[in-house]
Amino acid sequence: MKHQQYNPEFNFVCEPKEFNKYSDREFLQYCLGASMYMPGNKDFSKKILTKAMPGLTTMVMCFEDACPEACVPEAEQNLLKMLDTLATAVENGELDYNDIPLIFCRVRTINQFRHFSSMLSRRQVKMLAGFNFPKFNSENGELYYYHLKELNEKFDDVLYGMPIIEDPIVAFKETRMNELIRIKAVCDKYKDLILQIRVGATDFSSCFGVRRGVDYSIYDIMTVRECLSDVLNVFSRNNEYVLSGPVWEYFRASKEMMFKDLPKHNIEGVLMQRIPIYNMEIDGLLREIVHDKANGFIGRTVIHPTHVKFVNALQAVTKEEYDDASQILGTADGVIKSANANKMNEIKPHTNWAYKIYMRAQAYGVIENERSFVNLFAIDD
Repeated sequence: MKHQQYNPEFNFVCEPKEFNKYSDREFLQYCLGASMYMPGNKDFSKKILTKAMPGLTTMVMCFEDACPEACVPEAEQNLLKMLDTLATAVENGELDYNDIPLIFCRVRTINQFRHFSSMLSRRQVKMLAGFNFPKFNSENGELYYYHLKELNEKFDDVLYGMPIIEDPIVAFKETRMNELIRIKAVCDKYKDLILQIRVGATDFSSCFGVRRGVDYSIYDIMTVRECLSDVLNVFSRNNEYVLSGPVWEYFRASKEMMFKDLPKHNIEGVLMQRIPIYNMEIDGLLREIVHDKANGFIGRTVIHPTHVKFVNALQAVTKEEYDDASQILGTADGVIKSANANKMNEIKPHTNWAYKIYMRAQAYGVIENERSFVNLFAIDD
């Protein structure tokens, strides 16, 4: 896989690097980008074989919210068939292994996880990147990861597990911090099996009977913002874990483009001034991604294919950011003037930021400046 393939003509300052599930975990955890949820009972193997979605690099076959409980047996068989189809295509030389997206399965419960995994074969596991664990908490977390570790040992392969923190015990203030600390203890024990920590803002919102509108951000919902803030506080210290942003639920089928009329200044300024770029649904997503990056989230869950290129494009790094990060990582200590001579780079305090920027650059590429974001995603795919 390689990011930004929906726009092969774009000229990067530094190209994104290729990856697959066997890439080094320290790099791979930054590569998930837009993780698109798909109903587990739908067969997407043809789209993968024909490369019908060139921007899609991470997909989650959902056995939980996106799949009615009565359809779970059908969904399980569908995913097993999909994995077999892809394995056969790779074995026959019809599909390069690096053209397979990172495929995850969002299970419903620990029992359903055990049941489904008992049906997996070695060749199917090679096609599967891992599992997402919903409603993850300190009680079920150990059960999920103990079984995941057993699977890795059984198949002598790598299967990752990603906790989704969305449980009411985290949503509610009086129990949140103690629960987050207990969850982190579980995650620390199995850190090598974790690519990202994911958050469920829709579930958090449900706890308080609220829902963000299309014209504002999840960060404007105070109760949910507090949940996200505390999750970041516990898990993102010193870049211990990569955290992925929550889903944006609005989309529009129209493909009308407005980019040609975009004022010639930085995209963040355009978005914050609410100057129209695309449409209300996409502009809202873009604004939320700007807030994601400011707060330390890398990528996010998506539920519509039109969102993929926007999420992944905005993960790219500008040349100024990359130069600053390289300067910081390449300097032993002290304070130094930036290459652009417009800011102070203080080595020790800025090192964690620089490392994150450097890893994003490897995964999503380096672009000339903020105006280049529009050139990267303003294309029909």
